[in-house]
Amino acid sequence: MGKTSSAVKNRYNLKAYDRLAITIPKGRKQAVEAFARERGESVNGLVNALLRAEMGLSETEWRAVQTEEEARALTEATMKTGLDSDPLLPLPTEN
Repeated sequence: MGKTSSAVKNRYNLKAYDRLAITIPKGRKQAVEAFARERGESVNGLVNALLRAEMGLSETEWRAVQTEEEARALTEATMKTGLDSDPLLPLPTEN
């Protein structure tokens, strides 16, 4: 592919997507990649699917462009329902 094609794709991606970087414990990368592969997903696709499901959004809702105001409203609604806790953190145990 030529420079023009890459430049066009990069401009589109900047308009259409936000980027996140995740950090996971050392040594977990291969397991995460294998987990995604077993489900026929890329790691990015898997993360998107998990987030969409946890947030209770349909595929259409997930892909809809949000304004800052819509994003704030969704965050506030999520916090009110108690979904703001980290699902990957262990739950406290009773002793």
